[in-house]
Amino acid sequence: MRLLRPYQWIKNGVVLLPLVFAQELNNPTAVTRALAATGIFCLISCAVYIFNDLLDRDQDRLHPDKRNRPLASGAVSVRTAALLCVVLVTAGLTGAAALSPRFSLAAFGYLALMAAYSLGLKHLLLIDVICVALGFVLRATGGAVAIDVRFSNWLVVCTLFLALFLALGKRRHELAVLNADAPAHRAVHDAYSVDFLDAMILLVAGAAMVSYTIYTCSQEVVTRIGTDKMYLTLPFVVYGLGRYLWLIRQGRDGGDPSMTLLRDYPLTVTVFCWLASCALVMHGAFS
Repeated sequence: MRLLRPYQWIKNGVVLLPLVFAQELNNPTAVTRALAATGIFCLISCAVYIFNDLLDRDQDRLHPDKRNRPLASGAVSVRTAALLCVVLVTAGLTGAAALSPRFSLAAFGYLALMAAYSLGLKHLLLIDVICVALGFVLRATGGAVAIDVRFSNWLVVCTLFLALFLALGKRRHELAVLNADAPAHRAVHDAYSVDFLDAMILLVAGAAMVSYTIYTCSQEVVTRIGTDKMYLTLPFVVYGLGRYLWLIRQGRDGGDPSMTLLRDYPLTVTVFCWLASCALVMHGAFS
């Protein structure tokens, strides 16, 4: 179970965003298909984690936390992990094909992108974090095609910038924790510096905030959801980005966005408040 990283499955919640923002929560068929799509992405992402751990097990032994992973520590054999990876990929792609051809393309695209990332793209400056961010975009897109709704371009842009923000924060945390040993753990760290990452983090955080602001005020969204009050959700976005940025800069967290969300109480509450406020606005509570 530790090899599958169940705490990371929270990332696949992005697949459910189109269900919420397309106002399809009262549609049982759409809900069922969205949950199925989320489960399929969980299977595929677990296979990606195992594949990445297989390739990085030697480097992971140099990391104070990652050295305890099942493959790095020797708790799970390479053969067992490889077999499980194949089973998960087969199950995930079979399920995706059964759900819909378009969703199958999104799932396969995600798998191909993450495989390319593990095999070499993760060693290229900025390309590594862009690949991670595009993985989230493909999750969101997959959630939209699974229920056959149009996903706003602005929401795609928001997803991209938010994922970049989290990925850059993770790189900064690794540099801060490992110091001189960082390049031995991940070769691309030799090209990064804390100052550069701080500048990039501020840049994409601002871009995420601006793009979300434009999304909430765009005429397309106002017409589709029937209200111009989505801007009321902005304070939660501002606080959430600021809180995460503070955690990164203070060195308190940021090495694993999923764990940060689960163990930082203010951040967890903020995310729930944002989701609740979105639901209330879209259902006319502030008309």
